[in-house]
Amino acid sequence: MPLMPGAEPYRQDGGEVGVLLCHGFTGTPQSMRPWAEYLAERGLTVSVPLLPGHGTRWQDMQLTGWEDWYAEVDREFRALSERCDRVFVFGMSMGGALTLRLAAQHGAAVSGIALVNPSVKADSHQLKAVPLLRHFVPSVPGIASDIAKEGSEEVGYDRTPLRAVHSLSRFWTLVRHDLPQVTQPLLLLHSRVDHVVHPSNSAVVLSRVSSTDVTETVLERSYHVATLDHDAETVFEQSYAFVERLSGAGERADKEDAASG
Repeated sequence: MPLMPGAEPYRQDGGEVGVLLCHGFTGTPQSMRPWAEYLAERGLTVSVPLLPGHGTRWQDMQLTGWEDWYAEVDREFRALSERCDRVFVFGMSMGGALTLRLAAQHGAAVSGIALVNPSVKADSHQLKAVPLLRHFVPSVPGIASDIAKEGSEEVGYDRTPLRAVHSLSRFWTLVRHDLPQVTQPLLLLHSRVDHVVHPSNSAVVLSRVSSTDVTETVLERSYHVATLDHDAETVFEQSYAFVERLSGAGERADKEDAASG
């Protein structure tokens, strides 16, 4: 099955500091690509894997579940860890939940995490009805492109597969249970107005993680897909500053440039 345009995974080798970026449910690496390119241009090694069942057609997602999506980011995290001295994990929406799971499972091997509008719970009555509804209705309208910026589009499915939603809801339960095991430095950016993931998801994360180094930023001008919206530069700049503060990535790149010059 051919990939949707822009859905290709993205990888760029750079220095000894790596960043794994995790895209959202029914989305693709396209929503993370500008963020990844921003970090790569500053000398970081970056990877944005395409999650199984994504980037082709929504019916393909019906054959996958959270175990498949998590296995892919876990594999990519391990590969980055072999290549880099330090690895950070960034995620948006469901990618935020995958990031939190990686942090809880891998402990100090994850140097820090950045979350953009993370999803960790069901907010609507429709979502809460999915365990029953999925047996009768295969899909509902899609959630892609919740973006305030005119002309900006997210590459994602136009239908939301309910069997996959059911798996996601089971994953959320695991992620919430393990939030106290998340101890890494945390940068959390969430939109004040989000039509896909209610901001209360971010409140749950902040109230339950054990991280002591926590930075919260409210994005005033963006909807759910903030990485493609008006506040994208804020996301990019703050996340790079976060990595630089914790790893000295910028200083390391300057020394490498001086040595090569």
